[in-house]
Amino acid sequence: MTRWSWIFLIVPLAGPAFAEGEVVPGDAVTGEALYRAHCAVCHGIEATGHGPMVTALTVQPSDLTTLVARHGGEFPLERVTSRIDGRDPLVAHGSAMPVYGNFFEGHDVALKTETGQPLMTSQPIADLVAWLRTIQK
Repeated sequence: MTRWSWIFLIVPLAGPAFAEGEVVPGDAVTGEALYRAHCAVCHGIEATGHGPMVTALTVQPSDLTTLVARHGGEFPLERVTSRIDGRDPLVAHGSAMPVYGNFFEGHDVALKTETGQPLMTSQPIADLVAWLRTIQK
């Protein structure tokens, strides 16, 4: 069997893992790096709302480690996602969040909400959400 014959046998096996419309979860490691680069200045390295810019903000940043505790034991996926992507603007940022403009745009992925419905967002936001889920108290 030639080298190319093996490829034709293996590729069909990989197909289902990349099916169109498949739910793609975020990557928490990437999310943490994005958080530290773009969010920690206001929300703090520990995500408790005590970043170095806190004194310059009119509305104090939330403690992001207590999202589940403050929302009845469930992670508020739709609220968090819409805050980050600007669908639910936050006046404290002076404009729609994120203040980094188009940075959080990109390839769309689907996250599953509490009701099982897909929520479309960009991969960087999915990564941030994945990391935020890991830091809940």
